[in-house]
Amino acid sequence: MKRIAIVTDSNSGITQTEAKQLGISVLPMPFFIDDTLYFEDITLTQEAFYERLLQDADISTSQPSLGDVTQLWDQLLQEYESVLHIPMSSGLSSSCQSARMLADDYNGRVVVVDNQRISVTQRQSVRDAMALAEAGHSAEEIRTILEEQKLQASIYISLETLKYLKKGGRITPAAAAIGTVLNLKPVLQIQGEKLDAYAKVRGKKAARRTMIEAIQKDLKNRFAEPLAQGRMGFGIAYSGNLEEALDWKAELEAAFPGVDFQMDPLSLSVACHIGYGALACGCYVKAI
Repeated sequence: MKRIAIVTDSNSGITQTEAKQLGISVLPMPFFIDDTLYFEDITLTQEAFYERLLQDADISTSQPSLGDVTQLWDQLLQEYESVLHIPMSSGLSSSCQSARMLADDYNGRVVVVDNQRISVTQRQSVRDAMALAEAGHSAEEIRTILEEQKLQASIYISLETLKYLKKGGRITPAAAAIGTVLNLKPVLQIQGEKLDAYAKVRGKKAARRTMIEAIQKDLKNRFAEPLAQGRMGFGIAYSGNLEEALDWKAELEAAFPGVDFQMDPLSLSVACHIGYGALACGCYVKAI
C-alpha cells in the first residue's frame, strides 16, 4: 500500500490536468452563478467565470460538499495508508474547519493542514508536502512542519476596480466612489489568515511599484535568512488579464534578476471578491 495521498483544492491554482501529472488530487471549488451550480476547472473555466462576472451575474462561492470530500478520501484510503489534506486558508473559508471535523472519524488516517495559504502559497504547500513525503516524513510530521511555517509567506494584490469590494460590503459605496474618481488603487495583502489592506496608491504604476517594494522589504527583513539559504520561492497571479500579467512578470524579473516566478491564474474564490484585472505577487519559504 502506498504511503501518503496528497489532496488540495482548486484554490491552489493546480488544475485537474496538472494534478494527474503530479499524482495528487484536487477538489474543485463550487460556485453558484445565477443560482446554477458550477465546479471550478470541471464545469466552470476561467474564461466562462470572467465572462459572467463582467456581465454582473450573481456569483457566490461555496465549499466542497462533505460527501464529495469523504468520497474522495475513502477512494484514496483503499490505496494509501493516509491522506494529507491541504485546503485553502481557514481565515478565508469554512472548508478547512469542515474537513477537520470530518477527519475526526478516520482514526488518524486523514490529516488536515491549516497553514492559512491560498493561491501561489497554497501551491507551494502542496510542493512542500510532496517533497517531505518523498523524504520519508509521516502525514502528521508534514502537517506540523507546514503549520509551523504558515506565516512564512506573503501575497500582495493590486486591484483594477473597487466595485467588487463595494459589492461584498468590504468598503462603503462612498469610499468606492472617491477611489474611482481619484484613480486610487488599493494594494491588499494576504499574510496569515486574512485578506487585509496594505496600501492605497494612485494609478497602476504606483501599485506595481508598491508591491515590488513590499517584496523587497520582506526579503530584506523577514526572509533574509531563508533567502541566503536559497529557500525562497516566488509566484505571480492574475485575474483574467493574461497579457497584462505577462508584462507584470517581465517587470518583476527585471526587479529581481535571476528569480524564477511561477505564474498562475488567481484563485476564483479570491477573484470573485476582487474582480477582473487584478495583479498579484508572492514570496514564500520552501520547507526543504
